[in-house]
Amino acid sequence: MSTERKARERSWWRGLTSLFQPAMLPVLAWLLLLLVMVVAPGLLAPLPPSEMHAIDRLQGPSDAYLLGTDEYGRSLLSRVVYGGRLTLLIALGSIALATVIGVPLGTLAGYYEGLLGTVIMRFQDSLLSIPGILLAILLVGSFGPSVLVLIITIAALYLPRFARLQYGSVLMIKERSFVEASRACGAHDAWLLWRTILPNTIPPLIVQATLGIAIAILIEAGLSYMGLGIQPPAATWGLMLKTSQTYVRLAPHYVLIPGLFLFFSILSFNLLGDWLRDKLDPRAR
Repeated sequence: MSTERKARERSWWRGLTSLFQPAMLPVLAWLLLLLVMVVAPGLLAPLPPSEMHAIDRLQGPSDAYLLGTDEYGRSLLSRVVYGGRLTLLIALGSIALATVIGVPLGTLAGYYEGLLGTVIMRFQDSLLSIPGILLAILLVGSFGPSVLVLIITIAALYLPRFARLQYGSVLMIKERSFVEASRACGAHDAWLLWRTILPNTIPPLIVQATLGIAIAILIEAGLSYMGLGIQPPAATWGLMLKTSQTYVRLAPHYVLIPGLFLFFSILSFNLLGDWLRDKLDPRAR
């Protein structure tokens, strides 16, 4: 094994092991919990999320109901787990869609510039000029509240950020000496874009995606709270906050639990994004 390869592997291993610094362990534990919610919610939920027990309505945490019950006697633990699964799927799906569309658009606009770049970036500016709540009302009113509509809505709100980030990165990288060297060796545009330029734009995109998930969770919660998101009897954290406000005096835990899950999830993704930015930014190294 060459010395250069060994040095590269040691550098990668140091970067990987530094993830497990004490300050990141609570964040990783919470993110692992969210992963289990998405992949296998039945492992955490003791009861079906829609199963009602009217005699046990608005009970506080107990042995029978670890996080208490809601106004219909449904287990809040089950509701918050399955509601979190739906919230996270919407957030992940919307950021994935915004990335898949925004990155190629930003890459083409930054590389070719001219008329093509102007048209693409003015389109992004037009999306930014539309108030988010107006776009959400328009889409939900036209197609009805559903998971797919929410994913498209949040992706449309976040798409310009990926496109503009990629646009700036490509503008900077395409003037670097290694790109000029590849061009001088006869590399065609497709090779330069996908094999030379695009791999060097991935680190800031990873950071943007991580921070974007946190914002998408918050947007979905806000839309559900305003009645523009998933409708009952399904549950999301924002919808649970909306329905629980009526019972804030009778059952304060009903408001507190989805609020805490929202708070810690958004905080964890933000902290993960900050950590990735520090690790992936060459200026920090």
